[in-house]
Amino acid sequence: MIVCVCRRVSDREIARHARAGMNFDEIQFELGVATQCGRCEDCARDVVAQCCASRPVAALRNEAAALPGQLGATLHPSQTCHLSQPLAAA
Repeated sequence: MIVCVCRRVSDREIARHARAGMNFDEIQFELGVATQCGRCEDCARDVVAQCCASRPVAALRNEAAALPGQLGATLHPSQTCHLSQPLAAA
């Protein structure tokens, strides 16, 4: 699925970069996602978060680095992007 229409970036491309260990800021710099109109930022961040959640070691490291109460504030249910299909491994 195309996440960023402005830059024509797919969820698979974002997921591939996230699985390679890149965080959202690095992916944004590399692919240009969410740098024009910004409408795709929440969905792109959700894709990155899903990939990090599938790698428990990375998720634990990120969770430990977050300040108390900050982790829950990063994603709000109303801002989530509901993908019609689960992300396929690249």
